[in-house]
Amino acid sequence: MADTLAPTVPLAMNLRQMIAVLERERQALAALDADGLVGAAQDKEVLCDALAAITPQALDGETRGLAETARQLNEVNRRVRNLLAANVAARIEALGGPRRLPKATYAPTRG
Repeated sequence: MADTLAPTVPLAMNLRQMIAVLERERQALAALDADGLVGAAQDKEVLCDALAAITPQALDGETRGLAETARQLNEVNRRVRNLLAANVAARIEALGGPRRLPKATYAPTRG
């Protein structure tokens, strides 16, 4: 029985670490803590590399639940990031007016 649990222990540990990193990322987003966001991104990358080889068939009930929790937290953080970016874009536009790009014109070259 110990042999069947051995692969699950590191997987569950990695998923718990991912959940902790995602929670830390949410706190950094709320505080607008750029250093915290960079650190969370680096930690997520390392954990994603560790989880890359795992297939859905390798998940048991516990790890499936942990993976779903991590997915939900990541989705919440993605939405928060998008809202922050939209807010910044709206504020910048309000300051400088809508972004105006120069009109593209075609002028033949003279030889």
